[in-house]
Amino acid sequence: MPYGDGMTTRARSEARRAEIVQAALEVIAERGYRAASLAAVAERVGLTQQGLLHYFPTKEALLVAVLEERDRWDALPAHQFRLDLLASLVEYNAMRPGIIQTFSALLGESVTEGHPARAYFTERYVQVRAGMAEVLRAEYGDRLPSGLTPERAAPLLVALLDGLQYQWLLDPESVDMPGAFRDFLTLLGEPGD
Repeated sequence: MPYGDGMTTRARSEARRAEIVQAALEVIAERGYRAASLAAVAERVGLTQQGLLHYFPTKEALLVAVLEERDRWDALPAHQFRLDLLASLVEYNAMRPGIIQTFSALLGESVTEGHPARAYFTERYVQVRAGMAEVLRAEYGDRLPSGLTPERAAPLLVALLDGLQYQWLLDPESVDMPGAFRDFLTLLGEPGD
């Protein structure tokens, strides 16, 4: 990424950090977090490992930046989060397999003891389940057509979303992730059924 004379030092630093995060996303998607090295990320952006450490002093700091960046891409204000917008997010995710692959690799690895992303994903799932319960409550009220409460259905919705991502990554020709999610919404039923 060229840095013109008009860029401030701070802007150049932020641009370089973004470039490093993008490279880390790619390396983690290819190799997984444990096999991804700072040297590989540094090489991808034309830095030495020591140069990369100027921006991210540890591999864990880079991991946090990768996870935060992914969350920024998917961020919607809580009051705007609806099932139809969730379906749009699934469609958007189908256009960015590298991000989904990185997230899925990190999620899978995070279940192992001592993984640096374990606490992040544990807390993220608490928040996501609560958010999905709110989305379901806004759509259906206190009971879904099946009789389940939004709190009981929320973990199932989250499991569906993550499970679809894994299936799609493994066989994108056979798994229509957006279509399968729309089918799930049909399965949920219309509010008031």
